[in-house]
Amino acid sequence: MPAEERREQLLAAATSLIAERGYWALSMQDVADSCNLSLTGLLHHFPCKDALLVAVLARHDELEVRALDEALGVTQPPGLPPESPLVDWNGLDLWTACQATVERNARQPELVRLYAVLEAESLAPDHPAHGYFMERQEHTLALFRHFAGAGEGAEALARKVLALMDGLQLQWLRDPSLDFAETWRRMAADIRADH
Repeated sequence: MPAEERREQLLAAATSLIAERGYWALSMQDVADSCNLSLTGLLHHFPCKDALLVAVLARHDELEVRALDEALGVTQPPGLPPESPLVDWNGLDLWTACQATVERNARQPELVRLYAVLEAESLAPDHPAHGYFMERQEHTLALFRHFAGAGEGAEALARKVLALMDGLQLQWLRDPSLDFAETWRRMAADIRADH
């Protein structure tokens, strides 16, 4: 198997196993076994478990950002803060961006579960993804504040919207019969009406 194809296979297997078991219960041997590869073969691609986790998160973020940007018509060079003049948001607003994110997440429960499990585990300061999730939260809040505008209530609105999105995701993961996208739409409309 070509190296890039094998790497993608390993990342997909690790994603699935982390979503099912969490990072702490993951073993490199389990990932290797699920791809019919020796542990030495896995270590050739990812020298340690932390490197594998970082690669899983980076792969997911890259794919998600690219897919959402394409769906929403956004031109966003990588690594720029949301307030950068080089980001073309194409008239996007907070509610449209969040609705698109919720609808996309509703179609991929395994990835949402992966992030929910890792985010909870990474509350421990010694978790290898602790810093990643802190930065991710700050980036998301900065983006939401940008969309919310320059008013006094931008920070509170950004936090309220993020809390609603994260909370509904957890409820949906526990009870898949919940219509995540529709529940979000109704509750977001209530928040929007208050602001």
